[in-house]
Amino acid sequence: MKRGATKVLFVSSEAYPLIKTGGLGDVLYSLPHAVHARGADIRLLLPGYRALLRQLEQVRILGWMDVRGAEGMVTARVLETRHPDFAFPLWVVDCPPLFDRPGNPYTNASGQDWPDNAERYTVFSRVAAQLAMDGLEHGWKPDVVHAHDWQTGLVAAFLADQPGRPKTVFTIHNLAYSGFFPHGEFIRLHLPNHWWSSEGVEFHGGLSMLKAGIVYADAITTVSPTYAAEICTPEFGFGLDGLLQSRSYKLQGILNGIDENLWNPHTDPRLPAHYSMSRIQPGKRRNKQALLERFMPHADEAALAAPLLGLVGRLVEQKGIDWVLAAIPVLLAETDVRLVLLGSGQVVYEQKLTRLARQYPDRVFVEIGYDESLAHLIEAGADLFLMPSRFEPCGLNQMYSLRYGTPPIVYKTGGLADTVVDANEVTLADASANGFVFDTPDASTFLATIHRALALYRQPARWRRLQQTGMQQSFDWADSAAHYLALYAA
Repeated sequence: MKRGATKVLFVSSEAYPLIKTGGLGDVLYSLPHAVHARGADIRLLLPGYRALLRQLEQVRILGWMDVRGAEGMVTARVLETRHPDFAFPLWVVDCPPLFDRPGNPYTNASGQDWPDNAERYTVFSRVAAQLAMDGLEHGWKPDVVHAHDWQTGLVAAFLADQPGRPKTVFTIHNLAYSGFFPHGEFIRLHLPNHWWSSEGVEFHGGLSMLKAGIVYADAITTVSPTYAAEICTPEFGFGLDGLLQSRSYKLQGILNGIDENLWNPHTDPRLPAHYSMSRIQPGKRRNKQALLERFMPHADEAALAAPLLGLVGRLVEQKGIDWVLAAIPVLLAETDVRLVLLGSGQVVYEQKLTRLARQYPDRVFVEIGYDESLAHLIEAGADLFLMPSRFEPCGLNQMYSLRYGTPPIVYKTGGLADTVVDANEVTLADASANGFVFDTPDASTFLATIHRALALYRQPARWRRLQQTGMQQSFDWADSAAHYLALYAA
C-alpha cells in the first residue's frame, strides 16, 4: 500500500461471501474492494458468527478487549485473517456468548429476532470504536470509519467525543430497519445518559441505533440519489424525515454499483451457457431451458417459447409481493407465462406461493430460501424480472437483470427510478429504454405493466434492442468509489 494512502475501517454486520442476508452483504464485498483498488488502505470489521469463523483458515490474535455489555464486562477477542476472496485484511470480533450461534445473524430458527440483539451490536460497536482509536496499539489508525446500517449506528456515537478521532461516515442501506429497542435496553447497556434526548438516540420512547448513526456521524450517505430525497419526506421517512431534513447538509445519495466480474453473463461460472450483447438468444435460451428443467422433468417447446417471469428477493410487503400474488392468477388465466420465484420472508407469503406452485406445477416454480447459483440462473434464464418494490433504497437485482438481458419491471422509486428507463415509443426510438416502470403503487397498474412488457416481448427486433440497451450499460463501482473517496477526503 502506498504511503499516504487514506486508511478506512469498514464496519458491517455482514459481507459476501462470508455472511450475507441481502444486498448489504454484496455492497460490503464490492465497495471496500473498489476503494482499495483506487489506493485506499482498508480493514473490514465483522462479527464472529459461527458460520463466518468456520470459513476462516489462518487467523492471528490481535488482542483482547473488555467492553461493557448488559450484565457487566464482556471480553472480545479480535482476530485478523486473510481470506482468498478479499484483497485486504479482515478483522473479526470473536465473542462466543454473543455471536457463536447457528443460522441467521439477526434471527433464530423460527424467524424471531435474537432477544439480545441490542447487546450484541452494542458490544460490536464498542469494540469497533476502540479499534478505530488503535485501542490494541498495533499502529494502524484509520482516517475514516465507514459504518453501515443500524447494527453499527452506535459506532459514530461512541467516537463522537473522542479527541483525535477519525472521521465517521454512516450509510443507510434501508431506513425501514432502525434497530429500535426499549428504553430498558439503553439502561441495561449503560449507554451515556447525555445520549438520551430527542436530539440524541431517543426515538418514540426507545433507543434507535440507526438514529444514533444519523445524529453523530460526520457524514451520512444512502444508496441512491432518489432515495436520499425520498427519506426526507413523511412517506418514506419512517418518522425520521424531520431529523434527516435537519441533517440534509451532511446527507447525500451515492448509487451502489455491482461487481461486474461476479455478475457477467459472458463469464459467469454458475451458468450452463454464456452469452454477450452481440449474441444473446442462444445462451439465454439454454439457460432458460436449464432453469425450467430444475423444476420440471422436461421443458417442451411450448414452455421454452412462453415468457418466463423471474423474481429473486425477500417475500415481504416492501417488495410488492402482495401485488405479485394478485397478478399471478390473472396472468395464468389470460396468458401463457411461466413464473419462477426465489426468496424467503413472511410466512403467509411463503405459504401462498407454495400453494400456487402445487396448484400449477407446470407454470409456477417456487423455491423458499436463498440459493446463489439459482439466483444467477434466474437472472440469465428469465425473460422478464419482477421487482415491484414499494420502496427500494437502491436495489441490485434490477442492475443484475439489465446486465443479463432480462428487462426488469419496477415501481418508480429509489434506486429503481435511478437505473430503469421505461420502454415507451419515445425511449424505444432514442434507444434509452431498458425496462418497464410504473408510477401508481397498486396491483392493477403493476399487472398492466406486465401486459405491456409481454406485448413488446412478442416483437423480437424491438425486444433485442431493449435487451442490448440494458446490457451495454455499466453499473460498476468506479463512479461510486470516486464519490466515496472524495467524501472521505472532504
